[in-house]
Amino acid sequence: MELDVVSFGEALTDLVTQGGDRFRALPGGAGWNVARACAALGLRSAWAGCLSRDSFGDQLFAASRDAGLDTAFIRRVDAAPLLAVVDRVDPPHYFFLGKGAADLQFDEALLPPGWQQGLGYAHFGGISLVREPLGSRLEALAIRLKAEGLRISFDPNHRALMQPSDLPRLLRFVELADVIKISDEDLRGYFPQLPPEQALQALRDRHRAASWLLTRGADGASLLTPDAELHAAARQIKLVDSVGAGDASLAGLLRARLRGEPAQRQLQFALANASLACEGAGAVAPSWAQLQAAL
Repeated sequence: MELDVVSFGEALTDLVTQGGDRFRALPGGAGWNVARACAALGLRSAWAGCLSRDSFGDQLFAASRDAGLDTAFIRRVDAAPLLAVVDRVDPPHYFFLGKGAADLQFDEALLPPGWQQGLGYAHFGGISLVREPLGSRLEALAIRLKAEGLRISFDPNHRALMQPSDLPRLLRFVELADVIKISDEDLRGYFPQLPPEQALQALRDRHRAASWLLTRGADGASLLTPDAELHAAARQIKLVDSVGAGDASLAGLLRARLRGEPAQRQLQFALANASLACEGAGAVAPSWAQLQAAL
């Protein structure tokens, strides 16, 4: 079966404090969230990676199956799970536990035969790109796919563990990608010495043919293509939280592009899907019916 999107990036378990010594385990991870959000919009989607053989891996595998992802791209391995521990919610504080974890055992040679035939987009991003040897393997895969003529989407998704030494890989992915989703927070994280607008311009100068989705939270979003620069205000919503909103915005954008929508509609799809995600608790994946109603 030809797929619309295959997402390469972390799937992990968020251990979120419930107060005292109680934590709640929730499936998450930027790469996995993008795949799930795409599937919720009716796209044929898969997350490609490795999960541990324990209760955390079981939960992620079951959630993948329930989301309608193609589970042929998931491999179970004997290794520790990748965990994100959220030990304080307000203000948020988190850290990752993942030394020798399952995600690092990804091997593209074990993907389903002929998986890239007819593929709409291969998506890359998140902390997977700074976890070795996984990051190097994913970069090599992206280079090969690009050389074969496939379209690449990319979301740098800056996190606290990322270091200045990780910037060269970000720049190489910028030069590879056809579609790049980036937030003002990402720009401040990677380029603390520059205003976000100046940092974005410097990145765009490295790849003028790419299309850029810039999200600015409550200040709206912009779609910057080789032919146009479109801007839209954020929708008026009742905010619950913004977890997964960026992943939902990218899924909306990819759905619109894969269905041949014009640039203005692409931006509308992205903003509407992000707003729907913000109206629910946690990493919500809005359905195609919900997005249609919002539009």
